[in-house]
Amino acid sequence: MPCPDHITSVWCCKGRGLRATVASMTEHLMVFPDRDDAERIADDLRDEGFSEVRVVRESLAGEDDGEDHEWAVHVREDMIADESGAVEQGLRERFTTLAEKFDGWYDPDPAP
Repeated sequence: MPCPDHITSVWCCKGRGLRATVASMTEHLMVFPDRDDAERIADDLRDEGFSEVRVVRESLAGEDDGEDHEWAVHVREDMIADESGAVEQGLRERFTTLAEKFDGWYDPDPAP
């Protein structure tokens, strides 16, 4: 049950002075031409403890050919309060660099 003082609270224990709130959830999408690269990156991110990581096959916009697919790594991260946005920006920069390293690209605003 949420703490009445914090609408987005996951748990709160005022008696011991402990409080954690999830202020936001971020989603990230990296797209790679190679399935093995996508799977390896997803495994590494899971090992790091991200909230949700999955690999999905992405069809290229405007392409009907079954061969024209790439592999997307979808990352969802529940975050502790990040009012400055520094954590989310850091993840965007990290994932952009990672995608480019493997000849992929980062989607800064993935569709739900």
